Amino acid sequence: MQLRPHQEKALQAMADNDLGQVIVPTGGGKTMCMIYDVLREFRENGWKTMVVVAPRILLAEQLGREFMEIIEKEYYVPVMHVHSGKIDGTFSSTNPLEIQGFVESCNSRKIIFTTYHSLHRIQESGINVDTIYFDEAHNSVQRNFFPAVEYFSQYAHRCYYFTATPKHSKTVFKAGMNDREVYGSVICQIPAPTLVRAGYILPPKVEVYRSRILKKDELVADRDCEQMIDAIDNLDKNKVLICAKSTKQIVNLVAHTKFVSELAWRGYSYMLITSKTGAIIDGEKVTREEFFDVLNAWGKTDRKFVVLHHSILSEGINVNGLEAVLFMRNMDYIGISQTIGRVIRKGAEDKVFGLVCVPVYSNVGITTARKVEAVVDTIFNKGEAATTTITR
Repeated sequence: MQLRPHQEKALQAMADNDLGQVIVPTGGGKTMCMIYDVLREFRENGWKTMVVVAPRILLAEQLGREFMEIIEKEYYVPVMHVHSGKIDGTFSSTNPLEIQGFVESCNSRKIIFTTYHSLHRIQESGINVDTIYFDEAHNSVQRNFFPAVEYFSQYAHRCYYFTATPKHSKTVFKAGMNDREVYGSVICQIPAPTLVRAGYILPPKVEVYRSRILKKDELVADRDCEQMIDAIDNLDKNKVLICAKSTKQIVNLVAHTKFVSELAWRGYSYMLITSKTGAIIDGEKVTREEFFDVLNAWGKTDRKFVVLHHSILSEGINVNGLEAVLFMRNMDYIGISQTIGRVIRKGAEDKVFGLVCVPVYSNVGITTARKVEAVVDTIFNKGEAATTTITR
């Protein structure tokens, strides 16, 4: 696969620096930058221990599949996953002794996929790490994750932080990516307008529309159902992502309103995934792997479907074909930026923008609408990263 010019730029920056931040907009192909850096290291420097860190088990598993699909074409590489998830055919453990044993038994190139939550287990194993890649690196500043992140910044030979949404700090009491000793400098930053002009991602289009307030004695779930169905009708898109306020809102919609039957009447299937309910497609419980296989398969067809979630799909997960996102809850700037990134990937030939919809009723939704518009202006008009700053 031929890398794009901005990916070549990032790859060269990594060759020139052993520590630093790579700021790439969502949909800009940062995973390919990591993969090709791994291949270059294997090719030029022989046996290496590489570590890839993700914010969720789901994303660690996805990265593992994406990495190995390309790397295995050139090299046989033993793989280990260090998190609580279980993957068929792949060694997985959070036991430091087993991590150490895996590395010692592989007198060859090797890759470990882990999460921020389990990274300290690799630290405790005492293994030598040649290169470590932090995906969605804004997560690394969390208090319970930062000690292990700081450790590998000092002791890994090469260390890179990838994000579209840097998180800085103005207080010595909380970590931020503006800490040069840990995070290094920004060695490569790709503005979103550059990728839009090149045709690699699409610009978002924000639509804010007024919705009615709750009637006396009306159930909230019924109003939510009407609001979402109206929005889907107004959007006139086949593949819609809905960011719900909570798992409870999703369950009430599906179980206690006409939402499912209204979707079916319009020709839509529905999918939902939360940490509490698991994955469900048209009323049938499925594994997460089956869920994402179907989601990506449907994304490549003209199938009409709606996907409901609270937070699982907001960050990092690659989904084909989504055309619009409907915000039913407030988010911080990082969450908004990451969510918009789900719908600005290239899709069908007639897809010219990613539609971002925010319903507003009374004063509810106004804050979300303003945040969404501010994020779009920062990233797609000014060409800056959606950086958030911790002040206390």
